Amino acid sequence: MSNIGKNVMDDSKLKTIVGNEITDATNFYEDEFSADRITALDYYLGEPFGNEEEGKSNTVDTVVADTIDSIMPGLLRIFTSGDDYVRFTPRLSEDVKKAEQATDYVNFIINNDNDAFRIFYNWLKDALLFRMGIVKFYVDEKESIKTEEYRGLNDDEFSLLASNPDVEITAHTETKEEIFIDVEMPEGAQNSQTIHDVDLKRKKSTSKIKIDNIPPEEFLFNRRAKTLEDAYFICHRTTVTVSDLVAMGYDRDEVEEHAGLNDLDNKQEVQIRHQEIESSSGAMRSDPSMQEVEYYEIYLKSDLDDDGVAELNKVIAIGHNGAHILEHYPCDQIPFAVISPILMPHRLVGRSIFDLTGDLQLIKSTLLRQYLDNTYAVNNSRMVAVEGQVNIDDLIDNVPGGVIRTRTPNAVMPLSVPTVGNQILPLMDAIDRVKEERTGMSKASMGLDADALQSTTASAVNATIKSAQSKIEMYARTISETGVKDLFKGILHLVTKYNNKPRIIRLRNEYVPVDPTEWDTEFDMQVEVGLGRGNEDDQLRGLSMILAEQKQIMQTLGVENEIVKPEQYLNTIKRMAELSGFKDTEQFFSKPKEKSKDEQQPNQEQQAMAMAQQAEQQKLQVEEMRFQAEMELKREKLMLEMELKREEMQLKLELRKQELATEASLRKMQVDSENAIKISTNLPTAQ
Repeated sequence: MSNIGKNVMDDSKLKTIVGNEITDATNFYEDEFSADRITALDYYLGEPFGNEEEGKSNTVDTVVADTIDSIMPGLLRIFTSGDDYVRFTPRLSEDVKKAEQATDYVNFIINNDNDAFRIFYNWLKDALLFRMGIVKFYVDEKESIKTEEYRGLNDDEFSLLASNPDVEITAHTETKEEIFIDVEMPEGAQNSQTIHDVDLKRKKSTSKIKIDNIPPEEFLFNRRAKTLEDAYFICHRTTVTVSDLVAMGYDRDEVEEHAGLNDLDNKQEVQIRHQEIESSSGAMRSDPSMQEVEYYEIYLKSDLDDDGVAELNKVIAIGHNGAHILEHYPCDQIPFAVISPILMPHRLVGRSIFDLTGDLQLIKSTLLRQYLDNTYAVNNSRMVAVEGQVNIDDLIDNVPGGVIRTRTPNAVMPLSVPTVGNQILPLMDAIDRVKEERTGMSKASMGLDADALQSTTASAVNATIKSAQSKIEMYARTISETGVKDLFKGILHLVTKYNNKPRIIRLRNEYVPVDPTEWDTEFDMQVEVGLGRGNEDDQLRGLSMILAEQKQIMQTLGVENEIVKPEQYLNTIKRMAELSGFKDTEQFFSKPKEKSKDEQQPNQEQQAMAMAQQAEQQKLQVEEMRFQAEMELKREKLMLEMELKREEMQLKLELRKQELATEASLRKMQVDSENAIKISTNLPTAQ
């Protein structure tokens, strides 16, 4: 739709909208969050509660600080143990190389152009303590001026210097200097030259993506905002100097009109944050260019062009509550990323570790104070003395081994104080168990309780440690799927739209050219954090099994096979080196050399030769298989013939035995018959 004929919102109406939103968000911030964050910081620092009594113990147990400081190493190990925080994955096959390059470059930005460890440390610490950690990402364009002096320049050198558009000459003197040479000069030739002395200012412009941690008190948003995308008012309120605003291109007189002391430095939360290093906001600076101005960078969804549709606009305002608007224009991104360790449904701000442990610190400190007071009373018990029967000076004198003079026996007796340690210590242990159940952090899980670990089975120890790890992994998963993704999506957006000049960067000890103009922002993203895969030892064991399988496949099928490539084998051993604590794996394993086009695409003659060799090999294999089959058939035939002959011989032997047995039987019958006849005729019998 065209905006022709539409009325554009005037500055007075915009000023009213901005002022109302800032006031409402400030009231919401002071009512809902400021007091809690002040209390959280006091608890973390172990400040007194305000209920202390003179003459009694004022000890504070630092449960909040101990718990947060025990969670921080695990989270930092998850997020900062490697150089890759995210991986962009392509949606189309032709975007594979672009996605890999985008992954390398975005990770390079936070590791090299910014202090990644410090950013993540402050970001996570704010979230654990104050419920919300905020970072801001933006293109930082700076113009620095350097003063230089040059002496004794000739005409050519001076012309080259003066032609540089980034150079402003502030002082220039010329002198003539005679030239002394031995040869005779031609008629009309000059025997002198001009020498230039120059003072100048050289401008140098730099542009890079910068990431800043934002203190929670500087971040405002509308009530009932559920996410940054859902919010219609987001504001970063801070103080900047007049010099910074003028360098950004704003009118000096316009800025100086709103410079001076501001209310932001006098906020109680700011004072508490800096109470250890300063007692007040300080006096106004005498240099007008260094005076501070309240600065409001606002992202507002509003119908500024009066077309009936609210668009996202960026508004820059200065002065108390953004009283003066410097500029406003449409924008396409909210440059903030917000994290909370424990999400609350339908709320931008979640819960913190302070919310889980603050009450326990108060209870445990109270119990500890009572325990100490009781111990003091037992060790320094009061005395009961019979009035008039005791020398009071001797009684008051606490010299060890001193004598107390009395007139009657038992005139001085100690006042008995019951010991309450047996009742208080179990209560303090119970508070520790409650803390462990809420946060998952215990001495056993951190490997600090030697007695508990030595008297417990290995499976029970692993269960205890994994219980704590599951809590930390849950915090890390929540943080990575919310703020970390928003941060790196935002960096990719800035790179492709506003900071997309080609650049040469150093990756894995190689200088690689990067051109963001060739990328597409429609990449999917996977956060690379160590979650859901066990600890480093578990991962190393798993990778060792994978490495063994890869080695077996490559030995069986050859290096060039369709299941395991050399690159995949290299990735496995590199990952094992990283888990062992070595970030620079190039010192152990070199990157495979990329094949040339001729190697990747062999010519037709090579292909024909390869096919012929393959066919010949197949033919030889077939012949060998046929020969082996024939030999096997002959062997089986020979074995069968031998078996038949053996059975035939066995059968003949059996038949011959039967024949001999029959003949012997017949002969015996014949002899018996003849003897019977002879007996009957009285003839001599046959023997």
